[in-house]
Amino acid sequence: MAGSLRVGVLALQGDVREHLRVLQSLGADAVRVRRAEDLEEVDGLVLPGGESSVIDKLARSFGVADPIRAAIRSGLPVYGTCAGLILLADRIEGGIVGQQTFGGLDVTVRRNAFGGQVESFETALSVPILGERPVDASFIRAPLVVRSGPGVEVLATLADGGVVAVRQGAVLGTAFHPEVTGERRFHELFLAMMATAGRTRRSRPVAPR
Repeated sequence: MAGSLRVGVLALQGDVREHLRVLQSLGADAVRVRRAEDLEEVDGLVLPGGESSVIDKLARSFGVADPIRAAIRSGLPVYGTCAGLILLADRIEGGIVGQQTFGGLDVTVRRNAFGGQVESFETALSVPILGERPVDASFIRAPLVVRSGPGVEVLATLADGGVVAVRQGAVLGTAFHPEVTGERRFHELFLAMMATAGRTRRSRPVAPR
């Protein structure tokens, strides 16, 4: 199934190559997305880690921000890691003045919740949806989900209860970077979500004209 899926990685800033490498290792057709027209050629989109405020500004400068928002509203599956999670949040705490998001997750995310670069850390996370083996999670200037709406599924928490992975419909977000630790199961989950969304779209009845 993965080979029939074309996955876009928003390639404006951040760890684009790492996501492309993981997706390609899973057999997906992974491509860079920089322009609005690129969105029309993909079945799903990954928002990489990086600097959320920079990606936001570049997305608006390149004219791709509004098309991404529209694509998410129309049901395009999207996965965001770290900065990507911030960009998918409907609300931000600690954003810079004028910072915007694409939205799609009914959550409030606290930017840089764990401090700066020197406070980066790795930990083993229990993620039941991915099986019994813990996830090796890398947190680099990471955000934290501090509030979530009733339609949001919490997939993983830290030992203190802090929420670090969520899903809502076809939108998936993690506060950490599985792409930099060799962890592929979140990308596998996302590809499965894409396949399900594709079947749903293909099987949807065409409205009579």
